[in-house]
Amino acid sequence: MNQQLDAIMQKEVSRKEFLGMSGLAVASVFGLGSILKLLNGQSLLGNKANRGYGSTPYGR
Repeated sequence: MNQQLDAIMQKEVSRKEFLGMSGLAVASVFGLGSILKLLNGQSLLGNKANRGYGSTPYGR
């Protein structure tokens, strides 16, 4: 495993390849669904974060 990681780290890549691999790493860490929601402008916390006090039991 350590030799594989060392081989990957020693490989020369272009800027385009680096950005592609970085994007893939971010997508795998945060999840593709979360990234798509973020790009569409939706809240990652769901609709509850945007409702305010009036629609919760505390605001009645």
